[in-house]
Formats: sequence, structure tokens, C-alpha cells
Amino acid sequence: MQITNQKKMAAQILKCGVNRIWINPSYLDQVAQSVQKEDIREAIEMGYIKAKAIQGTSRVRALKRAEQKKKGRRKGQGKRSGSANARNPRKKQWMATIRAQRRTLKDLREDGTLDRSQYRHYYLKAKGGSYRSISHMMSQMGVDGVETGGEQ
Repeated sequence: MQITNQKKMAAQILKCGVNRIWINPSYLDQVAQSVQKEDIREAIEMGYIKAKAIQGTSRVRALKRAEQKKKGRRKGQGKRSGSANARNPRKKQWMATIRAQRRTLKDLREDGTLDRSQYRHYYLKAKGGSYRSISHMMSQMGVDGVETGGEQ
């Protein structure tokens, strides 16, 4: 029993491709006897013919992989392409450290720990790259005799 024409008509009515047409196997003979579009419309109304859902791409695997990467997995030597500088540019690292140091210096100036000349001194030292981090800068201040509230 051939139902290619019926499938074509159903595809036109349902506005989808022929491969997405599903015909209930229990009612195949009734659908095969449908010759006109009106008959096919009735079969669709009765639920003998339906359009299958569009098959999408599953995101389950991708989401699982992203979850693992968030935990720090799948980031080993074999997964890396590009230099360390491409993955985490030196400029961005510098920007992060200098901004943090300048923010700290500003806070110290505002709360009265540093006067203007000391602030300028440490600001220029930070700009010159003398300090690796805020803690390094604070320890240097301690060596220089500046009292910061950090140590008890």
C-alpha cells in the first residue's frame, strides 16, 4: 500500500517536510484510501496524521562539559592551544594588579595612613612595577616604617 501522495498532501497542509509526517500505524489503511486533501485534513483532525517535532541539537553534553570546566577540569596541557599570553594576556594581569594597588593606596590616603608625599612615592613605585601584589606593597610600607592597620 502506497501512501507517498498522502504524505505529500499532509506535508503541504501541515507546512513541513515529508519526512516529518507521522501516520498512526493502526489507521494506515484508512489514510491510504484518502485521495483528496479534504480527507487528509479530516485524518489530521482525528489525530491519525501528525507532524513530528523538529529535532534540535541536544545541549546536555555541552552543558556537562562547561560544568566540568568551571570546576577546573579539562584544562590540562593537552587541551591548550595558544600561548599563556593569549589565554591570559600580560596586559590584563598588569591592569588587575595595578588597579588593585592604586585602589589600596587611595584608601590609605583617604583614611590618613599616608600623607600626600608618601602616597605619591608609593604610587610612582607601583607604576614602575616595584610591587608584585598588595601584600608585597604593604610589607614594603612596613619596612619603611609606615603604620598600616593590617598587622596586629
